[in-house]
Amino acid sequence: MRSLHLCRVFVRSLFGVAVILGIVSQGLSAPPNIVLLFSDDAGFADFGFQDECSPEMAAVTPRLTKLASEGIRFTDAYVSGCVCSPSRAGLSTGRYQERFGHEMNIPPGYMEQGLPLSEKFIGDHLRPAGYKTGLIGKWHLGYPEPYQPNQRGYDHFYGFLQGARNYHPYPEDRRPPHQLFQVNGEFLSEEGYSTDRIGQAACEFIETQREHPFFLFVSFNAVHGPLQARERDYEALSKIEDSRHRHYVGMMKALDENVALILDCLEQNELADNTLVVFTNDNGGQTSLTASNAPLKGRKGSLWEGGVRVPMLMRWPGVIPAGRVTQEPVITLDFLPTFLAAAKMSPLPGVSLDGLNLLPLITGETDDLPKRNLYWRRSGPKGPISIRSKAWKIIFNRGEEAAAPELYHLRNDIGEENNLAAEHPEIVEELVKEMLAWESEMVDPLWGGPQRGQKNASSRAR
Repeated sequence: MRSLHLCRVFVRSLFGVAVILGIVSQGLSAPPNIVLLFSDDAGFADFGFQDECSPEMAAVTPRLTKLASEGIRFTDAYVSGCVCSPSRAGLSTGRYQERFGHEMNIPPGYMEQGLPLSEKFIGDHLRPAGYKTGLIGKWHLGYPEPYQPNQRGYDHFYGFLQGARNYHPYPEDRRPPHQLFQVNGEFLSEEGYSTDRIGQAACEFIETQREHPFFLFVSFNAVHGPLQARERDYEALSKIEDSRHRHYVGMMKALDENVALILDCLEQNELADNTLVVFTNDNGGQTSLTASNAPLKGRKGSLWEGGVRVPMLMRWPGVIPAGRVTQEPVITLDFLPTFLAAAKMSPLPGVSLDGLNLLPLITGETDDLPKRNLYWRRSGPKGPISIRSKAWKIIFNRGEEAAAPELYHLRNDIGEENNLAAEHPEIVEELVKEMLAWESEMVDPLWGGPQRGQKNASSRAR
């Protein structure tokens, strides 16, 4: 048995050396390009690579299923916020958004605030190494000019500022400015289907920046409401009787086709082999729009697994082994440290990140990340709060009548059906202590949530 163990250790060591040499050899020519593909409000189970996916949804997401087979799939992946804007704030900075008050969605109407200007974005960290940076699609992190993408680390912005828009062109007499497509501050004509526009604009960025290392954030608004499929997809899915779900499935089909367009563009420009591609969703699925989060409890806007656990994939040919699956808990806060490690860079001076570098995990050098807890909060210090520590999860829905911390073992109970708090009071006590210690480092929401001492007010998920 000992010799077998030593053999396994030796093989893993050889593989780790090979991976490191592969990264170094690629780095001698150029740093990797990074393409982050981000869907919006899609259901956890609504992708062909997910175990609970229905045949109906698998049929319309073939390219994402293929992407999963080409790299690593994360079964226990999370976002840092259960709704759109806070999730993007955490991902973009590599820091819990509660640290700087971006805990709630930016309101749909105009306001002067946005993600605090003191915070640095992914592009701010990568540009010193010569990266060209682009954001295509939805922004949702601030409307005034100082808070817009071109002032927040992006060389190029093609998209819209608000959290949602029509998928089809707006009529002449109704054109809300923050929902209109623009390129670097100049408004564009209203034409085409928004998911197609985003895919095409992403390809144009790739083609124009192919001579430089680039970071491209493709922020689809699909499949956020309103439910509006392309006409041809709606007609092709006539066997689906429910009209709303038919639109939803059609929107997923358009999403997958435009992911395929972008991946094909990388291939055609001979960039795929030196590009780290990441795919994930911004929060749990919006079940009121027919998304499925099976087998998870809850939906977008909650701290149950259905609100914060998301599908996630990564591909980097020659570096990430194809077909790899990991159950290690990861979070979108890990993206920035991982991107910096892939580019052989460090964070900007004075910036402390909350995420981990995932390279050792995704390359197969190790199967285990350093021990850490993951945290979530919504609506400020009187609102719901949660912690995951290994397989254990506490959720404390503060503000609800007779609320008490609930304890779940996610390896045995992914649906959070069996509250074990009464059976393991010592675990509850320890995790609540760690959760409140984390919260003591956070600040009040800058907008939208109750301040300390105020009655909890749940914000509508948008």
